[in-house]
Amino acid sequence: MAPVPDTLPSGSLRACLHGLPGVDEVGVRRRAADLATRSIKTTAKRQAIDLAIRMVDLTTLEGADTPGKVRALAAKAMRPDPADPTAPAVAAICVYPDMIPVAAPVLAGSGVGLASVATGFPAGRTSLEVKLADTRTAVAAGATEIDMVIDRGAFLAGDYRKVFDEIAAVKECCGPAHLKVILETGELVTYDNVRRASWLALHAGADFIKTSTGKVAPAATLPVTLVMLEAVRDYHAAGGRQAGVKPAGGIRTTKDAIRYLVLVKEVAGESWLDPARFRLGASTLLNDLLMQRTKLGTGHYAGPDYYTLD
Repeated sequence: MAPVPDTLPSGSLRACLHGLPGVDEVGVRRRAADLATRSIKTTAKRQAIDLAIRMVDLTTLEGADTPGKVRALAAKAMRPDPADPTAPAVAAICVYPDMIPVAAPVLAGSGVGLASVATGFPAGRTSLEVKLADTRTAVAAGATEIDMVIDRGAFLAGDYRKVFDEIAAVKECCGPAHLKVILETGELVTYDNVRRASWLALHAGADFIKTSTGKVAPAATLPVTLVMLEAVRDYHAAGGRQAGVKPAGGIRTTKDAIRYLVLVKEVAGESWLDPARFRLGASTLLNDLLMQRTKLGTGHYAGPDYYTLD
């Protein structure tokens, strides 16, 4: 399927999205469950852990976030294990828009991305003018990535054109910053809706599609991520851009992270096994990855208080 031009009337956009093949729910769940049982050899586990660390978007999105907490998070993103300089930096940190000016000077020149949840996170229930202003302000302050939420109410009401136009408008405001579009899959109800929302976001210009805000249950799941990986794979095969996928919310352990890496390789392919194409949104995952990494190197776990709490 070729990308949909933004000049198409709403009816054509609807026909395109509803013309997508339906998702076999039983098949998706079974395949995700089967892939979750795959194991990797000990010799490859260190590589997998380091890759997962490089894919982490280290996140703090709390009303109680302070400048000190955000600066500490940025420092940890650049040097996750102060005692081991071989531990790789994470992909990015993700914070509220008002914390971008705090984090930007700390991360300057480090190569660690700076993501902002602009556009009325987490509900997205605000005007387009506010969403665009939020995006412009975050990018001007130093954000290199924007994580926007779609209007799930509009999507579920079938107003695909409104969702498409908002994504396209935010993408234009991003300038050089990458755009990650949060679908909030826990509110989309069906896998068919997840597939349609994925394709809609890709057609509208998303650089990444993201499962969740982390504020709604269920958040990221393997079956939902599988559907989204199929979408970016098929969109690329149809002549579209090679966009990325970011599951977020509820990914806490090294075992979880490795399951997602296996899913990426088996569903989308090895070219997606790169932080430019796959991210893991998490606040607590990094510490477990570091603990498992230390265990592989020394034969024993570091104490539970060895790493900072995020």
